[in-house]
Amino acid sequence: MSETLAAPTGAPAIPRRAWQALIVLLAGMFIALLDTTIVNVALPSIRQSLDASEATLSWIISGYALAFGLALIPAGRLGDRIGHKWVFFTGLALFTAASLACGLAQNDLQLIIARVVQGLAGGIFVPAVTAFIQLLFPAQSRGKAFAIMGATIGVSSALGPIVGGLIIQAFGETDGWRLVFGVNLPIGIIALIAAALLLPNGDDVKGAKDTRSGIDLFGLLLLSAGLVALLVPLIEGEDQGWPLWTYLTLVAGAVLIVLFALWEISYTKRGKSPLVPPHLFSHPAFTGGTILALVYFAAFTSIFFTISILWQTGLGHTALESGLVSIPFAIGSIVGSSQSNRLAEKLGRGVLLIGVVLLTAGLVAVFLIFLNVPAADLTNWALLLPLLVAGLGNGLFIAPNAQFIVATVDRSEAGGASGVIGVMQRIGSAVGIAVVGSVLFGQLAAASIRSAADVPQAFVDASTWAIGLSSALSIVAVLLVFALPKRVKNGH
Repeated sequence: MSETLAAPTGAPAIPRRAWQALIVLLAGMFIALLDTTIVNVALPSIRQSLDASEATLSWIISGYALAFGLALIPAGRLGDRIGHKWVFFTGLALFTAASLACGLAQNDLQLIIARVVQGLAGGIFVPAVTAFIQLLFPAQSRGKAFAIMGATIGVSSALGPIVGGLIIQAFGETDGWRLVFGVNLPIGIIALIAAALLLPNGDDVKGAKDTRSGIDLFGLLLLSAGLVALLVPLIEGEDQGWPLWTYLTLVAGAVLIVLFALWEISYTKRGKSPLVPPHLFSHPAFTGGTILALVYFAAFTSIFFTISILWQTGLGHTALESGLVSIPFAIGSIVGSSQSNRLAEKLGRGVLLIGVVLLTAGLVAVFLIFLNVPAADLTNWALLLPLLVAGLGNGLFIAPNAQFIVATVDRSEAGGASGVIGVMQRIGSAVGIAVVGSVLFGQLAAASIRSAADVPQAFVDASTWAIGLSSALSIVAVLLVFALPKRVKNGH
C-alpha cells in the first residue's frame, strides 16, 4: 500500500489501494440498488410467465426491501466485530447466488423466496461500503468518496428501468425477465474476486473491529416477526378478500412491535447494545425525522410500481417503453442530487422542504393527469414534466435527508441513528409498495370490465387512486420536514 494518490493540500495522501477498494465496494452497491428499480419493468412479464398473483408482484418488491432493511444493523454490528471484508464478501456471494435463483425460479413462491434472500444479502454487504469509506479515507477526502458513492446510487437507480426494458425487449417477454436478474452474475463474480484480492482485512485497518458490539438477536427476531405480520395482510388481504385472519395478523404484528420496544428498553438497562437504541427516541425531532424517512420512502418508491403495471398490463406498452417513462424522473434525480449538498449548506432545512414540495407537486400533477386524460390519449409525453419535477425534488431530498435527521441527536449517537434511519427507509419502501399495491389491485378488482376495450381505462382509474395515495403520503412528508433542525450543527 505504498502507492498513493494526490490529496488536497494539507491532507494525508490516500493509498491507491483505497480507491481500488472503493471501486470494488461500489460495484456491489451498484447491483444491490440496480435491483431496487430494474425489477419494476419486469413485473408484468413475471406475472404472465409464471401466472403469478397480484400479491406476488408486491412481494417481489416489498420482500426485497424489508429483508434488506432488517439486515442492515446486525450486519453492520457483525462487521464491527469480525471485520467488514468477509461480511461484504459473504453478503455479495449470497446476493449473486440468489440472483441466479431468481432467474431460474419456476413458480412465484420460488421467486419470492429468492428475492427475500437477495434482499437479505444486500442488507448484509451494503453497510460495509460506508464502513470502509470511513476507515480507508481521511476526513478531508471522505467527502469525495461519499460523493462518488452518491453518484453511484443515482446512476444505478436511474439505469434500472432502462436496462430492464432493453433486456426484455431484446430477449422477449417470456424469458427476458430471467436475464434481468442475470445482469448481477458477471458483476457479482468479478467483484467477489476483486474483493478477495483488494479489500483489506480487519487487522489491516485501524478501528475496523469492535469486539464489544453485541448483536441483539432476540430483538431482531421480534422486529422481523412484527413487520412480517403487518406486511402479510397488507399484501395478501386484497387478494384473499380480507378474511378474519388478516385482521388478527395485523393486531399480532402491532403487539410484536410493542414487545420489541419493551425488549429494547430492558436490553439497554442490562448494559447491552440494543438493535434500536431507545434513548434516540427521547429526541422528539429524531422521532419525527424517522417517521419522515418512512413516509417519504413509502411515497416515492411506490410511483413506478404503479406506472409500470399501468403502462404494460393496462395500456399494452412494451417493457422498454415503460422504462423510458422513468427517464425524466431519473434525470431530475441526478441533477437534484448533484446540487443538494451545495444548497443544503446555503438553505439548511429549506433544501429538504423544496425537495419534498417538488416531489409532491409532480405526484399531484400525475394524479390530475390520470384523473382527466382518457386512457386512449395517455402518453409518456404527458408525464414528462411532472416526473422531471418529482425527480428533481427527490434528488434534492435523498442525499442530505439522513444528515439532517442524524443532526437531531448527540454526535456520539450518530452511528446508531444512521442505522435506524436506513432501516426506516427500507421499511417505508416495503410498506408503501404493500399499501399502494393493495389499493391498485383492489380498485382493479372492483372495476366493471365488460370487454377488452374497458381494460385500459380501468387500469388508469385504479392507478389514479394509487398515485393519489402516494401523493397524500408525500403531503404528510412535507409537514414532517418541519420536525428537523433548520441547520446541521458542526460535527454532524
